[in-house]
Amino acid sequence: MKFSKIISYIFHPINFPIIGSILFFLLQPTFIFRPLEHTILAVIFIGSYVFPLVLLVMLKRFGLIHSYHMVTIEERKFPTLLFISLCYIIGNWLFKTNVVDILGVFYFGYGLCLFFSYLLLYFKIKMSLHTAAVGGIISFFIYFSLHYKINMLSVLIIFFALSGVIASARLRLKAHQISEVAIGFLLGTVSQFAVYLIYNM
Repeated sequence: MKFSKIISYIFHPINFPIIGSILFFLLQPTFIFRPLEHTILAVIFIGSYVFPLVLLVMLKRFGLIHSYHMVTIEERKFPTLLFISLCYIIGNWLFKTNVVDILGVFYFGYGLCLFFSYLLLYFKIKMSLHTAAVGGIISFFIYFSLHYKINMLSVLIIFFALSGVIASARLRLKAHQISEVAIGFLLGTVSQFAVYLIYNM
């Protein structure tokens, strides 16, 4: 049980966008001016990690959420809308740079997934954002490998294995039912591919 809690915190959904962004710059084969790379990462880190983290702390302090994992359906609604907005703002900014537009697609994909998760809340379905996040990053590196024509098999194997560990942890903690874990992973992957297909039209 303790191990499952550690896994849930280390691989909290809020961590995956910055993990994906860092790996993008480490693995992408094209040259990007180093100061520009650092600036982009700094903006991403503040916008997708620091600001949401501060927001979660404030929401918890004012009693709008009772846990950083946002256990109940009602306490998920407002934060989800804010995170959707953040994903759109960051994705739009990255897309307009014309340097890392594929990374912008990554954020649009997460935004679309969060939009679906928000709609599901009104049907009393609380999908797993943990599995959605890891499913999203798996899809990202699949189309990343297609886009740059490089072999990402080792990275994908690691994230597929990690997805199993995360799903098991969420089930052991009784945070979700199997269906919610599966829906999260499915929507996380499908949302990324959908946005990438639109990007290639």
